[in-house]
Amino acid sequence: MKIGIVGLGLIGGSLGLDLRKLGYSVLGVSRQDYTCKRAIELGVVDDASVKMNLLAASDIIFICTPISAIAPTLQALIPHLSPDAIITDVGSVKTAVVEAVTPLWHNFVGGHPMAGRESNGIEAAVSGLFTDCAYVLTPLDTTPTDAVKQVEHLVRSLTDRVYFCSPQDHDRAVALISHLPVMVSASLINACIDETDPIVLELVQKLASSGFRDTSRVGGGNPELGVMMARYNRDFLLRSLLSYRHRLDELIERVEQSDWQGLEQHLQDTQAARSQFFS
Repeated sequence: MKIGIVGLGLIGGSLGLDLRKLGYSVLGVSRQDYTCKRAIELGVVDDASVKMNLLAASDIIFICTPISAIAPTLQALIPHLSPDAIITDVGSVKTAVVEAVTPLWHNFVGGHPMAGRESNGIEAAVSGLFTDCAYVLTPLDTTPTDAVKQVEHLVRSLTDRVYFCSPQDHDRAVALISHLPVMVSASLINACIDETDPIVLELVQKLASSGFRDTSRVGGGNPELGVMMARYNRDFLLRSLLSYRHRLDELIERVEQSDWQGLEQHLQDTQAARSQFFS
């Protein structure tokens, strides 16, 4: 089986490394010659090009571009595809992608690996990025069964945690546990750099340790990705932001009123609830 990857950044590059280790022939396409050459040097792909026709013989193609480029990328691919080629993507929003892409190609299976790092680009690619991470597939009732099975088989070779849901349910869920944290984390960083006393600001920067590092990590990630999350999952992100603001207002009120018992109960509840999100 030949695997094609369009977009040789963190996700696409990491996919290439793992799939080649499993014995698949991997071909890659990138916008830049340098990235293509570097992907070959790093062992991410067997061959790479800036031209889509390299993927003409691919059986399954992963589109690993920014969300806004997924549909245009597929349109550019179509003249070079065999009728049986299967297309999947790795976008963090599914409804908009599935609605745009499904009419263009019948063998499309929406996908989203819940994996990432602060860094991006081909140099950030690592083997094992998807191990133990959740990988979501969002086929429709009209998606060909064989296409779903083949993508599932490939994905299960990367991680045991494969889940199926509708595009809408996916977007509502990730708005809470992926997209909201990016916005909250970015706001945390802003709250710190808004400190007007230069002495205090310098001290904040020097004292920042593991707690701040953990909570600020996703807010310091790829800005383009954050904008795409908000743009293409706007309604569900707004819903989660409003819910978060409501909870933040509750905390402010407890502190203003010196309601330490209520605050302790709140923190006990969240302490107990956190374990529900990690197996």
